[in-house]
Amino acid sequence: MGARDLAQNGDGLVPEILLRAYATGIFPMAESRDHDELFWVDPSRRGVLPLDGFHTSRSLARRIRRAEYSVSLNRDFEGVLDACADRPNTWISHEIQALYSDLFRLGHAHSLEIWQDEALSGGVYGVTLGGAFFGESMFSRRTDASKLALAHLVNHLRRCGFVLFDTQFLTPHLARLGAIEISRATYRSHLSDALDVNADILAHPLASTL
Repeated sequence: MGARDLAQNGDGLVPEILLRAYATGIFPMAESRDHDELFWVDPSRRGVLPLDGFHTSRSLARRIRRAEYSVSLNRDFEGVLDACADRPNTWISHEIQALYSDLFRLGHAHSLEIWQDEALSGGVYGVTLGGAFFGESMFSRRTDASKLALAHLVNHLRRCGFVLFDTQFLTPHLARLGAIEISRATYRSHLSDALDVNADILAHPLASTL
């Protein structure tokens, strides 16, 4: 099943169709914050972050050891979503925000938050299906906050039995953290295997330290 088979119906895109899209390897984006229409994306080269291959730089390791922050899971999903969308150029439209808020209420979208001085300083959110975590976006308001979020998320996903962390695209930032790029065919093979895995992001408490 491809993007054309998942075209929006007269009632617009709904969470159930969105989950079917992820299961087939595609995801939606918008041209801008205020753009009404969404389009399906099916990259020929896919970014993934191996759960056993996260790279921790010396500076990030020092920041983790100092532990001058706290970490939470699903404490402020809307806050993370708003922060990820709060940038001059974004593909997170109002409709996309509403859809992922619905997925969160259905238990298929999750956020991990980094707190410093009692303020939300960084985070990441994404979608879960089987043993796959589909990373959507992340943000940082303090130095290394998004890196801290990814480090804790990778550790938590591994502990909870996940086998695939999909980053959609490979950026220089993600590459420095260990992300790699694979072909569409290889990705779909990994996705198929991951969907057969019974993982649960709530299976274990979130570790406060790494």
